[in-house]
Amino acid sequence: MTVTYSSKVANATFFGFHRLLLRWKGSIYKLLYREFIVFATLYTAISVLYRFFLTGSQKRFFEKLSIYCDRYAEQIPVTFVLGFYVTLVVNRWWNQFVNLPWPDRLMLLISSCVQGRDEYGRLLRRTLMRYVNLTSLLIFRSVSTAVYKRFPTMDHVVGAGFMTRHERKLFDDLKSPHLKYWVPFVWFGNLASKARKEGRIRDSVDLQTLMN
Repeated sequence: MTVTYSSKVANATFFGFHRLLLRWKGSIYKLLYREFIVFATLYTAISVLYRFFLTGSQKRFFEKLSIYCDRYAEQIPVTFVLGFYVTLVVNRWWNQFVNLPWPDRLMLLISSCVQGRDEYGRLLRRTLMRYVNLTSLLIFRSVSTAVYKRFPTMDHVVGAGFMTRHERKLFDDLKSPHLKYWVPFVWFGNLASKARKEGRIRDSVDLQTLMN
């Protein structure tokens, strides 16, 4: 999870940027200190071995090996490889962010397209939105450790109100070797089609927009 310090640097203060560099939580130091310790340990071991344990001929061989590695290391396009790697990582992160199922737009569509000011209309809109959130929850449980810890079993999902006990029974009765995150989408489509037949959704274009 990203750690933000926007509130700490909102105002310009004396040595404010330097204090930000010395923070530990979410810093590059906390991310890489283990690798740095391993690198420093290996570097120190090689240096001690070269200075105190190798003979004269072994030192000359080590020096020639170092010069050889330094000469041919320039043939590796490190800058190009690092640039390609950074671009790949950023693109993957951005695609993950873009594909997050934000419910806001669909919630506004359901509120405007599904008509009815009575109790049934209110429950219809809430149920449609609950199916959407249930699908998102089932997907997040399979990829997010934090969500899985919050909802370790389907009983916790039922207890939180994302699924009724009757829906839980239907969900469990469906045997599938794969993830069943798509089941609430089927319920959503059937309920939306029923609302269209009952006149709650007045236009087929609105129904198609909801399904899309």
